Amino acid sequence: MAIVIIRQDKKIDLWKNALLRANPELKVYSYLEEHPKEDIVMALIWKHPEGSLSGYPNLKCIASAGAGVDYIFEDATAPKHVPITRVVDPYLASDMSEHVLAVILAHLKNLNTYKLQQVNNIWKPRDYKRIKDVTVGMLGLGELGALTALDLVRTGFEVQGWSRSKKNIGGVNTFAGTNELSGFLNTTDILVCLLPLTPETKGFINTELLAQLPKDAYVINVARGGHVVDADLLEQLDKEQISGACLDVYHQEPLATSHPFWQHKKVHMTPHYASVSDTNSVIPQILENYQNLREGYKLLNEVDRKKGY
Repeated sequence: MAIVIIRQDKKIDLWKNALLRANPELKVYSYLEEHPKEDIVMALIWKHPEGSLSGYPNLKCIASAGAGVDYIFEDATAPKHVPITRVVDPYLASDMSEHVLAVILAHLKNLNTYKLQQVNNIWKPRDYKRIKDVTVGMLGLGELGALTALDLVRTGFEVQGWSRSKKNIGGVNTFAGTNELSGFLNTTDILVCLLPLTPETKGFINTELLAQLPKDAYVINVARGGHVVDADLLEQLDKEQISGACLDVYHQEPLATSHPFWQHKKVHMTPHYASVSDTNSVIPQILENYQNLREGYKLLNEVDRKKGY
């Protein structure tokens, strides 16, 4: 039995060494080196090259090294019968919460605008908002969305959330299902997207949705680029329906230099780094699942293929 690591971000050695430090007896291979494919029972992956999961006759688990798994479903060649697991990492959730809080406060206090003014030698004080002045709406109340919502409540924000099914989160006004989406949007001043990316949520943030937000609402997307229809967002920014947007994720990464997001004064960008899996935090659950494969036990954090997350 062995593990193969498949990813394209030059972090294969980082993950391989972390696994071997935790268990020196493991057999761990990079997909780029010669390795016995028939021995592989677990593929530890992140945004793998399409087709790279084929050719492993005894593969029993596709383990995403992050919380997202949409990229696996986008690979038509990935084996359909093999269970998929994802990472549940407390650092992922807390890092995401801190990022969202930082973005919201920067928006309320005009920090992004002042940076643009500084570049152009403009001295122009602007009115700012206080925490009590806005309602933050979370699109998605999974583990990351729920913790972020709770942290915002503790900071003093009025917080509400929308999800496909009803959730009960202390201090958060929750909405669920299609029938309650409009009521959620109509009262959201700052929209934070933390939805899973599924066929149902692809292109979710579009003209129809943005038009239901109060005028001058602010949009933050830290989920997946596929949630946003880029042209619709740009149009609503130019029409001043939306006052601004902070994006951490994009349809194409790195984002093409020709994309209009780069030059738009109301779009603020971070390079998909709001929340990154902490290797040392994640390795124990990877090893536990590897042991579960050996002993025939149920896998931790297994993905529901029907739901897509």
